[in-house]
Amino acid sequence: MEAATPLRHAHVGIFGDRLVVDGLVIDDECAVRLVRERAEAGDDAAKVVADAVEIGARILEREQAGANADFVRAEFERTAHEVESGFSERAKQVADELGRKVDEVFGPESGHLSKALQRHFSDESDVAVQNRVRDALTEVTARLREDLLKQFASGDEHNPLGDFKQSVVRMLQDAAQRQDGNLGRLEERMTALHLQLQSLRDEQVKHEELDAERERGTAKGRTFEEAVFAAIGSIAAAQGDDCDAVGDLMGATRKTGDVVVDVDACRGPARGRIVFEAKHSKLSKPKAFEELDRAMRERDADFAVMVVPAEDSLPARTRPLHEYNGDKLLVAYEPDGDDRLALEVGYSLARARVLMTRGDGEGLDAAAVSEAVERTLGALEDVRRIKQQLTGAENGIDRARSILDDMAARVRSLLEQIDELVTAGTPADGAE
Repeated sequence: MEAATPLRHAHVGIFGDRLVVDGLVIDDECAVRLVRERAEAGDDAAKVVADAVEIGARILEREQAGANADFVRAEFERTAHEVESGFSERAKQVADELGRKVDEVFGPESGHLSKALQRHFSDESDVAVQNRVRDALTEVTARLREDLLKQFASGDEHNPLGDFKQSVVRMLQDAAQRQDGNLGRLEERMTALHLQLQSLRDEQVKHEELDAERERGTAKGRTFEEAVFAAIGSIAAAQGDDCDAVGDLMGATRKTGDVVVDVDACRGPARGRIVFEAKHSKLSKPKAFEELDRAMRERDADFAVMVVPAEDSLPARTRPLHEYNGDKLLVAYEPDGDDRLALEVGYSLARARVLMTRGDGEGLDAAAVSEAVERTLGALEDVRRIKQQLTGAENGIDRARSILDDMAARVRSLLEQIDELVTAGTPADGAE
């Protein structure tokens, strides 16, 4: 770099926002080269110099700002270090003073707060808060208890609880009376329900007994029916008749009629039919006759015989072995007994009536038959009377038994005589 040889002193003036330079000589090689090149390139040398000044000014300003910032930063760091050192020392002093004050206030042994807490909350202190609160509560509770006792015990009209107490007493008395009434009615209802329950239990027991009795009666009826069928079958076989148990078989519309006997069916075509109805229970006379009429319709029979287990089981106002309406007969037969004579007589009477009806009376000595029937019934009455005597007198058992056997033989002979008369006076089916 060469030094510029000033011919005269440079003059720089500032007019408003303009800068005027007069007589300034710059001997900077870089500046000279830049201006020469730009001038050779056709640019205005003055404008190039102005641009260089402006750009240099901005660069100088920026550099000056950076220098100022570094200065400020250095000054700030120095000041901060000084402040920090001073603050640390002051903080240490404050901390020491604060620790001393805290120890004075909160020290576990000699601290003011510990002493105050011990004085106000220790159990040994008379002025402790809990002790004073306990004493105050005890006093207030006692006073309240006394006041309440006075309020509830006093019947004075000025007592605000007097009306309430009286109303409560009245309500309790009314409630007690209503409860007593309700309990009384409840007891009455319980008694009535107990009686009703007992009545229902008794009725249930009666129904159970009735069902059991009905079952026993059904069993007895079926046993009696079987015994009647066995006895009639034996009698029918001796007469040459056919016997069938039809109690479980449907007739025309119902099962009425237990035993059906076809007369002379073992010798040829049947000459008539007899139906037997075994009844273990007692029926009324209309009901019994209705049963016999229904049995004849259902079984297409000419004669109907009702067999009962004893004479006291006969319908009221009826007699055994007595013919009713010309086609019905009642017989008492006891299966447990050793005598079926009454059943044999009833069978023979029914058989004779059927043969007489079917024979239209031709060649039949009706008077002789009636006489034989009367004698048979008389002999049977003698048999019944003798049986009664045998039941009541043990000393004449052997003699009565002999008489009874003779009379039974006599009855059987008379029955044979009736059969012979009926057979002789009744023409066979198909005879001219």
